[in-house]
Amino acid sequence: MFVSVFDVFKVSIGPSSSHTMGPMVAANQFLEHLIKNKGRFDRGDQCHIECQLQGSLAFTGKGHATDQAVLFGLLGFSPETFDRAEAEDKLELLRIGKSIEPVSGFKIGLEGDNAIIFDYDTKEMAHPNTMVLNLKDEAGEIRYSQTYLSIGGGFVMTKDEFESSEQLPVTDVVSVPFPFKNANQMLEMGKKSGKSIVEMKRANELSHMSETDLELGLKKLWDVMNNCIGRGLELDGILPGGLKVRRRAAGVRRKLLEERGTNLQMPHAVNDWISLYAMAVNEENAAGGQVVTSPTNGAAGVFPAVAKYYLEHVPGANQKKLYEMLLAGAAIGGLIKHNASISGAEVGCQGEVGSASAMAAAALCAVLGGTNEQIENASEIALEHHLGMTCDPVNGLVQVPCIERNGLGAIKAVAAASLALNGDGEHIISLDACIKTMYETGKDMDNRYKETSLGGLSVNYTAC
Repeated sequence: MFVSVFDVFKVSIGPSSSHTMGPMVAANQFLEHLIKNKGRFDRGDQCHIECQLQGSLAFTGKGHATDQAVLFGLLGFSPETFDRAEAEDKLELLRIGKSIEPVSGFKIGLEGDNAIIFDYDTKEMAHPNTMVLNLKDEAGEIRYSQTYLSIGGGFVMTKDEFESSEQLPVTDVVSVPFPFKNANQMLEMGKKSGKSIVEMKRANELSHMSETDLELGLKKLWDVMNNCIGRGLELDGILPGGLKVRRRAAGVRRKLLEERGTNLQMPHAVNDWISLYAMAVNEENAAGGQVVTSPTNGAAGVFPAVAKYYLEHVPGANQKKLYEMLLAGAAIGGLIKHNASISGAEVGCQGEVGSASAMAAAALCAVLGGTNEQIENASEIALEHHLGMTCDPVNGLVQVPCIERNGLGAIKAVAAASLALNGDGEHIISLDACIKTMYETGKDMDNRYKETSLGGLSVNYTAC
């Protein structure tokens, strides 16, 4: 089993990796297939594209801008290089012209917003985040159809791939020096080799890329994370979506800076710093900004916040250690992805913020000198205390309770790392048992509490 650090951490756009990034990627893949098979589909008559959003993509698609993401993908945009201003211009032209021309002479009808169908009725589907893209001729007959599943963290699979590959969207059969499939194997391989989790993860990455590519890739991930924090700490205003949620990170930062060095600052102020770093990221995510899946957009603030805490508040911190944090976090994130789920629509927010907190706890423990056993313990502690957490975004927006939840997830990660470092690595519940429990809990959870906005805070919220 091998899930790369660049699969766990990916440059994305807000507000959701499963509901925005994934559908954009899927629509782009559909477009690429049409271009590749232009001769088969271009017969002189004008075909048109329709998209059906099902399950969670239908119920919370408006709040997550899923409909726009699909159109952006069909217009040729991808998350990593997304330019919002250019995309908005092309979307406006699409609404006027009602067609796309992906290659010269190949014109396809696309009725803008009318091409997106929110299917609230279909109940049986391979995954809660399902979308069906159809190419139809003038008579309404389907020329080509593909069903895509957005399985969390920006991972996209076709229905056939999903049903035949045990949900692994990345290369799962690859020769790597340390092919651990679970935490127990990871610890055993560490004992036999005498290597740390970070060293084993680095060796696995270097089995299929150069040292230079790895270092540049890790640097890019941290740069995007850090820049996102920076933007979030500077901006005030109201987030889009109708809830009228105010950006708070910048204001909290100003208050903390004013109190710094005075008798007014409370000992627990460091928790406020950790929270505001996370909130800064998720406020940017809610505004549709550029973030890094960690492992999802909804949980994108946890890991960067803990990394920023390490860099800015831990004595003797070294920026190069941030790359080690990414590798340690990816090792844990890969185990969770392989053995459970990081999709809020599949297992609730325990799979998003819970997974992110476990990854961040392991990462911090690693750079603070933790043993492999302490790192595994740190991640288990963090995940254990998110078990059962529901995903119930108010109005389908990744804002309430998501933004604050990232702050608390980051604080839990730091606390978990500290607890583990104060122990010897021995504990009763293993990380493997905790991951298994998280998955089973998610499967038993009522669908109203799994990113459908049909239960919990979503229905008990009363607009003023």
